[in-house]
Amino acid sequence: MSWSVVQDMAGDAIVAVAFFCFIVVFLRNMIGLAQLLIAAWVFATRIEPSESARELWQRYADLALPITMIAPAYNEELSIVESVKALLALEYPEHEVIVVNDGSKDDTVGRLIAAFDMYPCERTQVAQLQQTQIRQTYASRRFPNLLVVDKENGRKADAANAGLGFARTPLVCVIDADSIIEPDGLLRAAEPFMHDNGRLVAVGGAIRVANGCTVKGGSLQKIDVAKALVPRFQVVEYLRAFLTARVANAQTGTLMLISGAFGLFRRSTLVEIGGYRHDTVGEDLELVVHLHRHLREQKRDYRFAFIPDIVCWTEAPAALKGLDNQRARWQQGSLETLVRHRGMMFNPRYGRIGLLAMPHILLEDVLGPPAELLGYLVLPAAALLGLLDPMMAVAFFFVSIVFGTGLSVGTLALEEQQLRRTPSARSLIRIGWAALLENFGYRQINLWYRIQGVRRFLKKDGTWAAVPRLGFGAD
Repeated sequence: MSWSVVQDMAGDAIVAVAFFCFIVVFLRNMIGLAQLLIAAWVFATRIEPSESARELWQRYADLALPITMIAPAYNEELSIVESVKALLALEYPEHEVIVVNDGSKDDTVGRLIAAFDMYPCERTQVAQLQQTQIRQTYASRRFPNLLVVDKENGRKADAANAGLGFARTPLVCVIDADSIIEPDGLLRAAEPFMHDNGRLVAVGGAIRVANGCTVKGGSLQKIDVAKALVPRFQVVEYLRAFLTARVANAQTGTLMLISGAFGLFRRSTLVEIGGYRHDTVGEDLELVVHLHRHLREQKRDYRFAFIPDIVCWTEAPAALKGLDNQRARWQQGSLETLVRHRGMMFNPRYGRIGLLAMPHILLEDVLGPPAELLGYLVLPAAALLGLLDPMMAVAFFFVSIVFGTGLSVGTLALEEQQLRRTPSARSLIRIGWAALLENFGYRQINLWYRIQGVRRFLKKDGTWAAVPRLGFGAD
């Protein structure tokens, strides 16, 4: 084989890779645009929710089903007391709080015992779904609806299953221990179950970044935006994910993820499938995909709902160190779920889930990150070598960066028009600048972190890399 032939083959391969990268990025952004338009239509045509918590209480207090709040906690001594205070203070007729200490190495249990006057008690599980041993259960002398479960470390899914085993109510809410729900959030989440005929399986809510906000006594006193850039970039990401993607997916019946930070579920359905899987680092995605699969295989009529007016505030990684672990874990969890449920992919048996939702996860989480990251290198190189029209490289950067920025700004405009949770014009400007700047460095770093998640998946690395916490109010 002559050298010229080898050069031609190499050139053809580079051009093919360049076109593949362009097509993948283009499709991802087109889907993002479609989700933004669907979300805008949903907000424009929906019945406005009640703004008054008192009105909600008067309307639904007698209809509200009892709820158990399950908060898995691992090394959360910095924020656990504030979080539990917020859970106990929720405006809801009947709810129990179960904090599951998952073998923390810090003083999480000690902080809880001191703050809430806890004492050892006996409590029997109605279903044993966890794989690790329960060390001790604690009740509170001050709050009869608070239970603390101390167990051996088994990671978040095992801790959630332990709490699920102690729950006795029709509905369970799984929430991160470093998160704070707005006082009327639980009542808003339970409202769809009050009008349901048995089809509703779960309700998700919007997750917002608490970094920079003022938290006192377990409640959010003041909404603000962090001074640091990394949390501000995440504000933009969370708005895109929850204000456009989740709203659009719920509207089209393709909602595949209810965030592990907050989700309200019908307890009996979770017990049917054995709760959360223990052998994945992406337990929240796997749970919803598993529920879809289980219910469709049983040919049951069901639905998932998403309510953007439910807001759960969570502490996001304050620096790139910590963000890397989180994003790699999310990527690894997506790949684990796709491989485990690969039989659903393009399978008409699973309806729109198999034909639309699962391929979208494939595009977004498997093909997307390496294609975009590779595109930043391959397309300019191909243009410089004369293998590709330079306008193709310009178009790639337009689609990936300029178009991506437009989607972020459009989402921010939708938030300001519909929900108006940004407290001031100054904060809005800060987020707006983050929406413009995130595509120049931060986005590419995130892609690299997700590639690390692919590497961890291929190595079958099941270790849980924790995210460093500063505690509420730190910036």
